[in-house]
Amino acid sequence: MRQWWRKQRAGLKTWIEGRVRERVTLTGLVFLTALALVGFAAFASANNLLFLLLAAMLATLMVSGFVSRLGIAALELDIQLPDHISARRKVPAKVLLRNEKKHVPSFSIRLVGVEESVFTTELYFPVVPGGGTLETTVDIRFARRGLHAEECFLFSTRFPFGFAERRTRVTMKHDVLVYPALEPQPGFEHLVAEIAGDAEELFRGRGHDFYRIRPYEPLESARHVDWRATAHTGALQVREFAREQEQLITLFLDLETPAGQEEWFERAVECCAFVAWQFAGRGARIRFRTQDFEVLAPVEDDVYAILRYLALAQCRRRAAPLWNLEERSVPVIFSASAERLKNCGWDGARILDADSLVLAKSGE
Repeated sequence: MRQWWRKQRAGLKTWIEGRVRERVTLTGLVFLTALALVGFAAFASANNLLFLLLAAMLATLMVSGFVSRLGIAALELDIQLPDHISARRKVPAKVLLRNEKKHVPSFSIRLVGVEESVFTTELYFPVVPGGGTLETTVDIRFARRGLHAEECFLFSTRFPFGFAERRTRVTMKHDVLVYPALEPQPGFEHLVAEIAGDAEELFRGRGHDFYRIRPYEPLESARHVDWRATAHTGALQVREFAREQEQLITLFLDLETPAGQEEWFERAVECCAFVAWQFAGRGARIRFRTQDFEVLAPVEDDVYAILRYLALAQCRRRAAPLWNLEERSVPVIFSASAERLKNCGWDGARILDADSLVLAKSGE
């Protein structure tokens, strides 16, 4: 019985929130006070002029409510988002506001977000023509990674006289996948530099086959300058060598996370996404592995496949350790309990456990 009552109460609350709501403004409060005083004086004195004034004020109040309800009705909202969105980064979104009333315009419409909305600004539309569509661009920001299934927005208007602010809630049911934050955090860039150094050390023997002679580019090393070609052309020329083997970075995200380490796991997810994004931009190959996912980018898929997985990754209390594939790569392990990986062939791997990421967080 109690469960049934809770269900009915939740349904009633949802129904009430979905209905048009109204809030009396300061102007409306003054008008209602004047209306009450005129009504009291009219009945106390039986003055026909005061009764006419009272009737006019009541008619004004009723017309205001009717016009306000008509103006905010039949409005549709559509938001077009970019294909790739990361957390805590502002991205432009296209907002389309349609007026489904063919011959009746809507005036003074405000659009705001509610309940930690992604909107960073308030939108104001002076007039929306009947049957027309208005388009604008606004910056949005998702605070966390994951799947955002519903976002709530609020239409409001004080038209025509500002006696009350009429509001109605609109729910956008678009599934939006948000990647982990890709902005550098304290320690992340230093980690990328160390991994890049390990990769250069491991793959330093590559690139000895002559490919072509091309013009010198700024900030290039002078040791590859071809002086004979330079003297012949009158401009600096450099020798370019073919790559024998692309750099390979192995990222292993261990999903097993002890209780109380959920915050560390979120930071590990963001660090893993940042490292993958940085090395994908440098043209390196990235083998990303977890207990239930594996991909080699860009051979099998692009880096967005890694980001899509990380957007929905969840930690576990138990997960089987993975063995090293024994391939020539620079392995990086994100694990809150790295001790259990000692016998899995990860010798020489860079291990980032809870203590390592805490140090990176503090900037040490």
